[in-house]
Formats: sequence, structure tokens, C-alpha cells
Amino acid sequence: MPRSNAWSHLASLLGVEHPIIQAPMAGGATTPELVAAVSNAGGLGSTGAAYLKPEDIVKHSRRVRELTDRPFAINLFAPQPQPGEVDSSRMLAVLARYHQELGLAPPQPPANPLPPFEEQVDAIAESGARVFSFTFGIPPAAVLERLKARGMVLAGTATTVREAQLLEAAGVDVVVAQGSEAGGHRGTFAGPFEAALVGTMALVPQMVDAVRLPVVASGGIMDGRGLVAARVLGASGVQLGTAFLTCPESGIAAVYKAALREARDDMTVVTRAFSGRPARGLANAFTEALADTKELLPYPLQHAATTPLRSAAAARGDSRFIALWSGQAAALSRGKPAAELVRELIEESEQLTLQVTER
Repeated sequence: MPRSNAWSHLASLLGVEHPIIQAPMAGGATTPELVAAVSNAGGLGSTGAAYLKPEDIVKHSRRVRELTDRPFAINLFAPQPQPGEVDSSRMLAVLARYHQELGLAPPQPPANPLPPFEEQVDAIAESGARVFSFTFGIPPAAVLERLKARGMVLAGTATTVREAQLLEAAGVDVVVAQGSEAGGHRGTFAGPFEAALVGTMALVPQMVDAVRLPVVASGGIMDGRGLVAARVLGASGVQLGTAFLTCPESGIAAVYKAALREARDDMTVVTRAFSGRPARGLANAFTEALADTKELLPYPLQHAATTPLRSAAAARGDSRFIALWSGQAAALSRGKPAAELVRELIEESEQLTLQVTER
């Protein structure tokens, strides 16, 4: 397929007007209202369902379908090796200081917070979603075959060319190229994450040349300029996360939105402090305090251990102890309704394309 037709081909595959994907950010950001608003505007809204129980996936999907008859996506984390026996006492001692400061009960030994993956898949199979996307690896072949047999489009995250090739070999339909600028958890699964911090500008064209699948550019894209740049690099579509976090439909705390609006390009760090897995977010007191600690628990136990602290801080509007996941271009956030943002992205990219063509 000629690359000039790649944009329209992916739009057709996804069943949308424009291959603009709202990133599936887990943890409550992707409310049904946000997902539906993006889909109704001609893009692809996505639910970050990794931490949702199967029954909550059902409820969330039902609400999305009430708000839109357009295609939408649901995302899970690929199953991870279970951590063995872990001594959490030292990490709990670190967290106890912050619990005391906020008047919380002492932290308790954490348990795996992720619902059973197979049961989540059962819920997704009945969700009515057009797209199943995933990150952190590749789900079992039987899962991919089952969802594909139901007519779902499969989209996997890759942070290197090798990972994209592994996804292609596994039979996915779309590869999301996660550049190092992207906010949230790194999707790296086929090597050390430190070696996979490849910028979007460098990653996308190499991935486009290496696989036959549509490649979606993700990381640092916030406006029409990013859409045009991604298309010139050979991408078949774009995925934006941070751009949608400040929308009124987003489910993140007000203090989190305020921090994004005040962000600068040099304010993010890649940290394991909140979840035990590398993720990009705005630096705060917690990431700084735990930057060099050796007591971090493996993912997802660190996530579970820090959940009470993060929840209490969000409720109190205290940004010191919240995971402020963010890409490096948060300063370009607009805070507009999601549908309006999608329309502006399309208009800006079309105007810029005309300008380039006329030169």
C-alpha cells in the first residue's frame, strides 16, 4: 500500500473519520464522557482499563455506548511475570513518613492490584469496542486470536523497531510507536527501557521502514504541527495523551490539571517511584525523594503500596504525592472540551498542509 494512502487506510480500518487516537490512559483519566466525545468528533476515544475490574469494564463500556455509536478502543496491560516473595518493610517505612504527614493509617503490605487478565478479556470481548489495544508486551496468542475472531482491531505499543517487528509477527493490525517524549508508563518489553528511550522523530520513520503494518506516532504530539510532522515521517495516524488530560471531560484531579497547565518542557522525569515501572511525569516532592532509593518494590506492588497516599493527596489537592503523568510537551495543553480539541487538531493540520503544498 502506498504510504500516501496510509492515513485514510488506517481511518478506514479503525472505522473513524480521522486516525487521531486519544491515548488509553489508565487510572481514571479516560472517563466515558472523554472517550465518547473524541469518538463523536471523528477520532478514536480509548478507555484505559488496566486497573478496572471486569464488571467495571462492562459498566464503563455500556456508558460509552450510550454516549456514542462511533467506534472506540479499550486498552489493557499485557500480563506480567508475577513478583516472587518480596520484603516490603523498608518501602513501607519510607511511605509511613508521608502517611503520618497526611494523617493516614500506617501503610500495609501491598497485594497485586491488577484484576485477573483473562476475566478482563472476557469483559472486553462483550464490550462492543472496535479496537483492543495493549502495552507492556504481547498478550497470549489465544487472546489475540479470540478478539480478532470477534472482528476487533488489535493495536500494540512498541518503543523500538525490534518490538514493532515482534508485534507484527504476533499478528497485530496496528503498531503504536511510543516515543521517549510520551507521558505515562513506558511500554518497553523487549530489552532494558534505558536503551528504548528513542524520540518520536527518530523512531517513527525507522519503524515505518521495518514493518508492513500501519504505524501510529505517539509522544510529544499536541497540535496540528505534530499531526503534519507525523504524517510526513510516514505515520498512518497519531495518538495523543497529555493533550486530552486537561480537557474538562478528563477524570484526573483538578490539582493535576493545574500542574499540567503550568508545566514547562524541562519539568518531566522518568521515574519508578509511584508504580515500580518506568513512567514519565512531572517531577514533584515524591519523585525527588525516591529518585535514588533502593527500597522500591517491583511493579505492580509499588503501585499498590502508593495508592492510599496518591488517593489522599489527590483528594486534598496536594500535588506533592500524586503521579503527574505527562509528556514533554504539556505546556502546549489547551484545556478545551475534547471535541473542540479534535476539531482544532484537524483544522490546524489541514491549514498547515495547504501552506506546505503552496510553498
